[in-house]
Amino acid sequence: MSNSIDYYFWMNSDWAYLGADRLEQIATKHRVRIRYFPVDLPDVYRRTGGQLLGNRAPERQAYRIVELKRWCKKLGTNVNPTPKFMCPNADMASRIVIAADRMGLGVGSLYKAILHAEWCEERDISDLAELRRILLEQGLDADGLLTAAEAPEIEIQYRRFTDEAVKAGVFGSPSYVFNNELFWGQDRLSMLEDTIAGAAANADRVNNRDR
Repeated sequence: MSNSIDYYFWMNSDWAYLGADRLEQIATKHRVRIRYFPVDLPDVYRRTGGQLLGNRAPERQAYRIVELKRWCKKLGTNVNPTPKFMCPNADMASRIVIAADRMGLGVGSLYKAILHAEWCEERDISDLAELRRILLEQGLDADGLLTAAEAPEIEIQYRRFTDEAVKAGVFGSPSYVFNNELFWGQDRLSMLEDTIAGAAANADRVNNRDR
């Protein structure tokens, strides 16, 4: 049984924001690790036949808003479906999260803070000054992380994560991979949890049989 969830997400993903806390709760409950992999979703779309929101039919765009409102009501939270700075370039934000992870910093609260800034606070996460403010609000070394995020090896890692996402079958955000099984969308988190629980139960049966 795998002891980790490979979590592929876009730093502009409203759905990743809605699923973030529940993913962490599942990981804690079942004692599995989350491996955070920010990806370049526009690149993923180009390679898998997806379309960015602004290029979708009006009917699809309208239904997204309906679903967001339903999920916000169900989860007792709120996001603005059409924030002032909606889905700007997320490359730097992604590299910051990757750099923070490589430095051994907890990235769970960091990536959620960036998503919260976009979807709940009308902030432009493509703006370096805004990203610096978010880092400071998280009590992090803003200048150090911004410098680290510009390193060539971080860009290489970002592209590698994107390549690995496509190889794993990922075509949207958020996506979760456990034991080589893909789950797309925060609305599949209960199925992810069922699979993790089932794998643990099966491992226990095997261990007990072999004793």
